[in-house]
Amino acid sequence: MQNYSKRVLTSLLLTVLTVVFFKTPGLAKDCAAWDQNDPGLMAADIALARPAGAMATVAGLAIFVVSAPFSALGGNSQEAWDSLVASPADYTFKRPLGHFDCE
Repeated sequence: MQNYSKRVLTSLLLTVLTVVFFKTPGLAKDCAAWDQNDPGLMAADIALARPAGAMATVAGLAIFVVSAPFSALGGNSQEAWDSLVASPADYTFKRPLGHFDCE
């Protein structure tokens, strides 16, 4: 039973990654050229990109807290906050579902 659940999970993960790889236009910025309401992209977004973005936000916050005294001494606290915490949080929580490259 355990091998069966591992196979199902592996198959699901490979399917989602395949959909993301083949459905996401590489480096294209023309948002009108492809369908933004693709269920495959939405599923990949909710299953992979959002959890990864949440983890990146938490990790960035931890790194920011550790580096805050040094950033304050260097005078770049706002830049550190923007790149370590605000950018991953915006990607995770403000971006529409399934929209990877377009804003």
